[in-house]
Amino acid sequence: MRRVAVAICTLLLLSACSEPPQKEIDRAQGAIDGARAAGAEQFAAEPFGAALAAMQQTHEAVQQRDYRLALSRAIDANERALEAARQAANGMAKAQAEADAAIALASTALHQLDERMKVADSMRIAARDLESARRVRADAERAVQEARAAVAASNYQAVTAQVRTLPQRIATEIRTVNEAIDAKAGRGTRRRR
Repeated sequence: MRRVAVAICTLLLLSACSEPPQKEIDRAQGAIDGARAAGAEQFAAEPFGAALAAMQQTHEAVQQRDYRLALSRAIDANERALEAARQAANGMAKAQAEADAAIALASTALHQLDERMKVADSMRIAARDLESARRVRADAERAVQEARAAVAASNYQAVTAQVRTLPQRIATEIRTVNEAIDAKAGRGTRRRR
């Protein structure tokens, strides 16, 4: 009885491996496509590359009619693709948070520059003294708008490149505007004496 059970199990195993494991290959390909759609190429390159490599090995094993190896590689490709999708989701969330923070920092600096420019305008600071600040303000406003559009398109790396240096540039212009305000205020105080 035992021998019959072993023989049946052996026959089932051999027959299961007599054809390519198409269901597992399709499942792995679906997981790879899902990981790609989740941004794994950008945010989880290592596990995604491993999933692609395992899938390539699956196809090579099928070509060599080693269906047992193909099954093993397809299962491996599926697991790696699922891990890549998880890592991509985490990486994308982190990149989005960093992009949002960079935009907020640049927007805050831009608002501070606007406030100082209003004070300078109310004190009738000469236009030539504010020319650089106005130019930086216009550039910064455009960069922040482009960064917001990049966030809307999930292009988080572009955001960092667009707004990374803005707070420093704006801070420099705020100092320049403050110096012009202080100089004008100092002249007014001297005249009153």
